[in-house]
Amino acid sequence: MQLSVVIPVFNEVESLVELHSQIVAVTTAQQLDAEIVFIDDGSSDGSWRVLCEIVAKDARTVALRLRRNFGKAAALAAGLKRAKGTFIMMMDADLQDDPAEIPRFLAKIHEGYDVVNGWKERRLDPWHKVYPSKVFNAMVSGLTGVSLHDHNCGIKLFRAEVAREVRLYGELHRFIPVLAHSRGFRVAEVAVHHRPRQHGHSKYGWRRFARGFLDLLTVSFLLAYRQRPLHILGGLGLAFLGLGLAGLTYLAFSWIAMNVLHLFPVKPIGDRPLLAYSAAATLLGGQALSLGLLAELLVHYTSRDSDAYSVAEVANEQTAPTPS
Repeated sequence: MQLSVVIPVFNEVESLVELHSQIVAVTTAQQLDAEIVFIDDGSSDGSWRVLCEIVAKDARTVALRLRRNFGKAAALAAGLKRAKGTFIMMMDADLQDDPAEIPRFLAKIHEGYDVVNGWKERRLDPWHKVYPSKVFNAMVSGLTGVSLHDHNCGIKLFRAEVAREVRLYGELHRFIPVLAHSRGFRVAEVAVHHRPRQHGHSKYGWRRFARGFLDLLTVSFLLAYRQRPLHILGGLGLAFLGLGLAGLTYLAFSWIAMNVLHLFPVKPIGDRPLLAYSAAATLLGGQALSLGLLAELLVHYTSRDSDAYSVAEVANEQTAPTPS
């Protein structure tokens, strides 16, 4: 199968029939062997009923219903697991993503790219969504080194091997290009036609930006230290441990100078804030080092489930002979 179109759905009953018909029209005109995978993420407005009606009429369409609302990343993960296409396209169900863009995305990926991200060059959203989004995109590009205009654009196309290697959880779906780039995949972007919302209302509010910032910290940490957590935890631990031991050493010499050598009067160390600060820094440093070592053990014993490399292709692969 050439193409799988994966669409998470949450209370979008009014747009599903039109979206399906538009996708079918485009894929038929392009003579694409395509499937459409809808994932009902716990909708309560009758979306599942409409999806069942669509599936009954179109053998190319598959619908999955989650038991409750697990979130967009979980819904996409379920859809990606079910998708069978060589190329996988993600898009939202609210009709703001235009299925007519599919041929342009395919043309771009055939230039040798692995991930093609959409860019809503002329975004038809309120200002209080547009400007925070621009700030967020600038932060993501700066911290991750993947320079895109619109990391959070809902329409994306990527090869099936990207879906196999990039794990989605939490709300990391918006960072698929970043996570793919960290595995060595080539990323590009295409300016897309952004359509105004015709039905329903946006599912996102101000809390989305707070969660997005926390997810950005998560992704930044994973990219830099996923395979070597001791480098950051151990570095912090050594810094605090060094400060703590330096303070305790200074206090020890002060006590010796006052009580043993009687060189000069010194304020009793038990009354000095430096004692509490030094002890706390020493304990914090030791804990950070311990956590770093535990994290290294976890990485070591789970590394077989998530390889630290990504194979692009194999030339002249042969089956090893079976020992007699």
